[in-house]
Amino acid sequence: MTPMGRAIVLFGLAIVAIGLVVWAAPSIPLVNRLGRLPGDILVRRGNFSFYFPVVTSIVISLLLTLLLSLLRR
Repeated sequence: MTPMGRAIVLFGLAIVAIGLVVWAAPSIPLVNRLGRLPGDILVRRGNFSFYFPVVTSIVISLLLTLLLSLLRR
């Protein structure tokens, strides 16, 4: 298989995996808590709300870094 073909297949498999996680997310406790972790910033003032998922971004970044480093080997 050519490198381009392999990349397209891996990209497609990644999209399918992400789709399955999103579909099954309500029943998975860890995925269900993403976006509401301790350390995420939420400010509500009257009719204005500001949300910045700091810890969620760090967790997703670490998971993707580990996954991609395993796929490179």
